Amino acid sequence: MKVAEPTVERLIQYYRLLMLMKEEGRKVVSSLQMGEMLGIKASQVRKDLSYFGEIGKRGVGYHVNRLCAHIENILASPRVWRVALAGVGNLGTALMGHSAFQIYKFNVEALFDVDPEKVGRKVMGVECFHSDDIARVMEERNIEVLLLAVPAAAAQACVDKAVASPTLKGILAFTPATVVVPERILFYRVDIFVELEKLLFFLKEQEKQH
Repeated sequence: MKVAEPTVERLIQYYRLLMLMKEEGRKVVSSLQMGEMLGIKASQVRKDLSYFGEIGKRGVGYHVNRLCAHIENILASPRVWRVALAGVGNLGTALMGHSAFQIYKFNVEALFDVDPEKVGRKVMGVECFHSDDIARVMEERNIEVLLLAVPAAAAQACVDKAVASPTLKGILAFTPATVVVPERILFYRVDIFVELEKLLFFLKEQEKQH
């Protein structure tokens, strides 16, 4: 079953919301309540959740713990992914410190940078190698995913080195730079500036209406 990207994004939002509700001790939630909190139509919430098997009761809503476990099961990785981070500057360090990096779905196995202050040392408990050694280290450590947080000018060179490793399967780039990646590699970009421009555009549209 092929699941569309927006559906996966909404599932992650539902899961985060349900985790908060669980912490608050809430027992039951309706699709309407979930939709209102996330800015999603209740009909869309019901459609997304029924897509993976019926779990709610009409007129009763969803049992928070049960639905949370259900979505966790859908999102669950079959194994722990081996990840590397290229670029240990301000953004890379912030990513390393983010609570998402403590989850059980992946292990950060190596860091890459060109800064002699960092190369050969451990940063937050993870060994940092020179960027020239990306292909070798990734292959030796069987690393499948690369997080790219290097400056735009260095992005393509970094990707070229990484794709030389036969173990690489996916790249998540935190850079606005346009990079060319072989078809076999799954590539996603998180462009904060695009998201900011979108927010500012919709704020402007909202102001027009008042």
